[in-house]
Amino acid sequence: MKKTRITLLTVAFIGSGLALPASAQDASLGRNLAASCAGCHGTAGKSVAGIPPAAGQPKEILMRTLKDFKDGKRPATIMHQLAKGYTDEQLELIAAYFAAQK
Repeated sequence: MKKTRITLLTVAFIGSGLALPASAQDASLGRNLAASCAGCHGTAGKSVAGIPPAAGQPKEILMRTLKDFKDGKRPATIMHQLAKGYTDEQLELIAAYFAAQK
């Protein structure tokens, strides 16, 4: 009985370490998530034709803008709907990706 309990605790402890955040599991997750933005904001956030570029903007500003869209604080034609489809962690990854672009 004691050996079984120790084994179960060991498995639970080791198993908890395997539950890494999504960003640690896939280093390119931010880029992959940001790819859905290319249709309007261009490849790597370098938009043309009047859509504001996302590339090179400060992460804090991008994140605040995305959160404002998600929370309905900033009016938009489609961005508020798109932003609601992401978790805050995913929005952080997207903002970090675009902020890192030149």
